[in-house]
Amino acid sequence: MSTISIVIPIFNEEAAIGSLEEAFFSFFEKSRLEVTVLLVNDGSTDNSLERIKELCSKDVHFRFISFDRNYGLSAAIKAGFDHSKTDLVGYIDADLQTDPTDFLKFEPFLDSFDLVMGSRTERKDKFIKRLSSQFANWFRDLLLHDGVQDSGCPLKIIRREMAVKLPFFKGSHRFIPALVLMKGGTIKEIPVSHFQRLTGVSKFNVWNRLIGPLVDTIAVRWMIKREIKFKILSESSVTKSPVTQ
Repeated sequence: MSTISIVIPIFNEEAAIGSLEEAFFSFFEKSRLEVTVLLVNDGSTDNSLERIKELCSKDVHFRFISFDRNYGLSAAIKAGFDHSKTDLVGYIDADLQTDPTDFLKFEPFLDSFDLVMGSRTERKDKFIKRLSSQFANWFRDLLLHDGVQDSGCPLKIIRREMAVKLPFFKGSHRFIPALVLMKGGTIKEIPVSHFQRLTGVSKFNVWNRLIGPLVDTIAVRWMIKREIKFKILSESSVTKSPVTQ
């Protein structure tokens, strides 16, 4: 049986943590995978860490790591990938605007693709957030040609050997498909459900959802164009070491 760690970054999401166990129950029951959920406390200043510890103490499916301060979403995802020793790693947001049971739709494709990801249908976000996301997706595909509809969808499963090779930087969570392609990987995108946020406060603002990502897109294009690639045509055969006289 293959193993998977689902990484959930947590930053001031104390109200949502109590819903995670019930939200994941059906996935635990129906998945063909051996599932662990890794909660990454990204320096929360509310009672998130206490709620995380309570959840992990009563359900063996959940474990956690906790940062000394807030480092950001990309850092939390990378830490989760690095601290997972499973065959696969996944990612979902704590606000549960996407449904963990949609991971079941991914499972038939996990043996054939390096990254299987969701594409949110009928998004329930506010108009300005949907508009900025549409523009950012258009601009990203224009420059990066990653061919996906919804690069920022917080519902992904990646082969861990691929995930740990990806170059991570602040904001890189928005470019995981492009980075997987840069490393020679393959991608499958699947429609998934989307819901309104019921708890917590959105981290959305114009800088982190529009201006910043546009600058990052240009940087990722530079990275892709400048990546060093080569293919070995031939090499000498292995010989015995010279005998020292």
